[in-house]
Amino acid sequence: MPHVVALYRYPVKGFTPQACDHISVLPGGCVAGDRVLNFRFADAPAGDTEWCRKQNGVVLVNTPGLARLLVAFDERAQRLKISYENQLLAEADLSEPGRQQLVDAITGYVLSLEENPLQGQPARLPLKLVGDGATPRYQDNAQGMVTLHSRESLASAAVAFNDANLDEARFRHNIVIEGVPAWEEQAWIGRKLRIGQVEFEVLKGEVRCLATHANPRTGERDLQVMQTLLKAFAQQQPTFGIGMLSGAGGEIRVGDAVVPL
Repeated sequence: MPHVVALYRYPVKGFTPQACDHISVLPGGCVAGDRVLNFRFADAPAGDTEWCRKQNGVVLVNTPGLARLLVAFDERAQRLKISYENQLLAEADLSEPGRQQLVDAITGYVLSLEENPLQGQPARLPLKLVGDGATPRYQDNAQGMVTLHSRESLASAAVAFNDANLDEARFRHNIVIEGVPAWEEQAWIGRKLRIGQVEFEVLKGEVRCLATHANPRTGERDLQVMQTLLKAFAQQQPTFGIGMLSGAGGEIRVGDAVVPL
């Protein structure tokens, strides 16, 4: 039977994931604790608590070197820890002094990278760390969704990419399942899906962006993901995974059954 094999959330938009043994899906929206913080440009065209496009902050699509950072967010203590090559880069709470410490560390790291969105862009500085550490606000779309792919689809993509070790972290989904034919999840668009006791409406395929070209361990742009998806699978848009919403929400755990309805 199809079942959940991995769960992830991403406390800081565009940074590395935290693996979980369970997640809480919020009614009508996102995974609790997912994309609750964002290092945003000073000239972003939105308020700190408002959604805006990911290109208005430091994220993988414009800063692939973020993949080399390890992020850990303690929700109870409201403390964010960021490490680089096993060395602590910064650790602080979400008070104003704490946010400034985190911003200073990330600004210095980003400016040290050859590919970064700050060089020659003075209007983007100073960065600001936005988000309350609790409310998911900074998904790729304003509505926010829970995302999913199957390991069978990952294996199929790995053949097309000629990369037997293709890492699912490259695609930054919340839920990973196995026990279905490759690409079966695309057939669920427009249908309902139950995972454990949580019922979803599957709304769309996940169209990929340049962030997927970055190796999630090294930060190097090493695969032409978008072009390969289009060519190898005759897609109209480079698609991998699905986006879905749940009206009632609930808890999902590794091992839960996945049932198309």
